[in-house]
Amino acid sequence: SLDMACAPPRGVSRPMNHVHTPHSRDRLLSAAKSIAPTLTEQAAKDESGSTLSGETVGTLEDAGMFRLKLPEALGGAEADPATQILVLEELAFANTAASWCTMVGATAVALAGAFLEDEAVAEIFPRGRVPRGAVVAMPMGYTKVVDSGYRLSGRWPFASGIRHSEWLAAGATVERGGRTERRMMVFPTASAEIHDNWQVAGLKGTGSCDFSVDDLFVPEAFSWEQRVDPPKRGGPLYRIEHPGFVANEHAGFAIGVGRRALDAVSARESDKQRGYTDKRASLAARPAVQRLIGQGHLRLRAARSLAIELNEEAWAKVCAGDKVPTQLQGELRAVATHCTDVALDVVSKAFRYAGGGAIYERNILQQCLRDMNAAAQHLMVSDIAYENLGQMLLGVPDVNPMQ
Repeated sequence: SLDMACAPPRGVSRPMNHVHTPHSRDRLLSAAKSIAPTLTEQAAKDESGSTLSGETVGTLEDAGMFRLKLPEALGGAEADPATQILVLEELAFANTAASWCTMVGATAVALAGAFLEDEAVAEIFPRGRVPRGAVVAMPMGYTKVVDSGYRLSGRWPFASGIRHSEWLAAGATVERGGRTERRMMVFPTASAEIHDNWQVAGLKGTGSCDFSVDDLFVPEAFSWEQRVDPPKRGGPLYRIEHPGFVANEHAGFAIGVGRRALDAVSARESDKQRGYTDKRASLAARPAVQRLIGQGHLRLRAARSLAIELNEEAWAKVCAGDKVPTQLQGELRAVATHCTDVALDVVSKAFRYAGGGAIYERNILQQCLRDMNAAAQHLMVSDIAYENLGQMLLGVPDVNPMQ
């Protein structure tokens, strides 16, 4: 496997109040690796069922994966961004849907745990129990302000992991006092209608169905204003803000899928032969495949190292009590896009060079190809990230990294 680049970026010292030790990183990575065989074994069942199997969910939950981003005060790991990248990479190597649902589920409960009022947290995390969640942050809902809360209606797409979730966090707009607020609303999954529309080409096992609510009452304590309200618990992680708080997840996922594709070619397909004559060469003997393995290894390692460097830089900023500068926020999103682009190219070439056998459902390369293409459609890792960063570097004022 690729070496893990875990050191702080050059010129950036690790702050004295850094709350995450190498031991916590090692513990989380060890947990992710220990469940990999089970996750890999369940991958076909996850995909055929169009949602994670009960065993996959239970395995992730027992290993603490859904606690990855949760405040330590609520029993979470509160892992730093670089650690999150490495953990999600390991999960993606084992089971793409499990990794994707982990990043969404971990974010859902982390946001609720960090930003909601004590009253809501007491209900969502009863007696210290960590629930399963899903989140769609895009403000697809609309509200009416009422006494003690809101009446919420709307429909949200791409709710990864909703089938096994207990609570939902959904973005909505609120018109109040002559201004438009972007708020997150948290409510039980049982309060929503789940639409069975997850018939897709890739990431089938994530069960990312639409959901909707109609005139649902959401108490004030179960809501917060995005990018305005400060976190009510937790440390520097929750001051990174968007896109930095979630862009790192996509980087880890992409590198894991790219590594899995290279592994399939080098470890599982190298003894296969291609050609029409008696002098058929094994895949491992073909210069094109050798180049793919060598170059792909370096490209994935370089992309991961850059993602870790930039995320460690942002981590050092917030640990020192500073805000993450706008340009660095743009870089955090753009490097996630870069990791996605590199992984997509590596996966596509691995599929191409592996020959006809790669098209069968039993071959992991066809799933890597479908899932990586589906992941690349996410707005967080669109080409807009490069455009935004380019504008920042050119000195264009007031560029929004979440555009």
